[in-house]
Amino acid sequence: MSKEYVVALDQLRMSDIDKVGGKNASLGEMIAQLTELGVNVPNGFATTSLAYRDFLSFNGLTEKIEKELSGLDIDDVNVLKEVGSKIRAWIIGASFQPELEDQITKMYQQVATNADASFAVRSSATAEDLPDASFAGQQETFLNVHGLEMALLKIKEVYASLYNDRAISYRVHKNFAHSDVALSACVQKMVRSDLGSSGVMFTIDTESGFKDVVFVTSNYGLGETVVQGSVNPDEFYISKQLLMNNKPAVVSRNLGAKKIKMKFSADTSTSQKLVEVVDVESSDRKRFSIDDQHLQELAAQALTIERHYGRPMDIEWAYDGIENSIYIVQARPETVQNQVNRSQALERYRLLEKSNVLVTGAAIGNRIGSGECKIL
Repeated sequence: MSKEYVVALDQLRMSDIDKVGGKNASLGEMIAQLTELGVNVPNGFATTSLAYRDFLSFNGLTEKIEKELSGLDIDDVNVLKEVGSKIRAWIIGASFQPELEDQITKMYQQVATNADASFAVRSSATAEDLPDASFAGQQETFLNVHGLEMALLKIKEVYASLYNDRAISYRVHKNFAHSDVALSACVQKMVRSDLGSSGVMFTIDTESGFKDVVFVTSNYGLGETVVQGSVNPDEFYISKQLLMNNKPAVVSRNLGAKKIKMKFSADTSTSQKLVEVVDVESSDRKRFSIDDQHLQELAAQALTIERHYGRPMDIEWAYDGIENSIYIVQARPETVQNQVNRSQALERYRLLEKSNVLVTGAAIGNRIGSGECKIL
């Protein structure tokens, strides 16, 4: 009897987190339960945690990696870099067990309906988004992946990213055994947001915890610039009450700088240049990257997702510039406000003195700190 190494996303549910991680389980849940309610999620497939563990075992890497990480001083960044690089090279250079490669091949051929089909290969860790730790975003995502051969390589690179420097360090700080976390790779049809826009939205105001708005960020092109925080995006607040009453619901707009965007690379002959970052035209920077009609549609899908999960959500979205359609490409529980103790007083901070401004950017919190700046 063959092992279950690969599963179509539409066959997954939230009960499959141990099998495919939180991200992939959530994608399957939305495809199966929310499609008829208007939530649009691209299909694809996921490798299982069993596939990952058997891959390491097949190549004799399980104990080898554990031995390499045993006693590692993560505060020595040079040693951390050396060890992480060595482990990643082992994984990328390893071979898939034949049954896993066969199952990936068959599933890929089912979802790649034409020769020009492109895919996103994403990571999903089995320990993502726990109450006291969030592993999401630590592993790699690869966009504009073409062809079976490149997909196979990127799946191995996703596996290897479980051992990038920040992921190794984070697990040690959170007292997680490295072997306790397994990876699932998702191969999902690309949304052509390189010709549209994309971003992140929350069904809560992430700064104040106010629950009656949907907060949307948006930039031109592929969504990694927003997810990685490398661009100042447009920001919008949409009133849930107005939205539910079928009224214009955008109550606040902030025009972001939007200096750069990520798009498909013109040369995809090598697996290392699938996307590229380019400057946004000056005229495009001066206008919003998404219109009110699509904002309303986005917020409506966000509310449907929030109602299904029964809690505030952190959602990645993409607007396909060819199809003129909105897609949801990821949804997870919001973790910042979820950890705030509401029984305590709300704290606000105000800077009393200012010096020369050296650099500005998007805030990821609402406190004030000082200290030595270290560039790694």
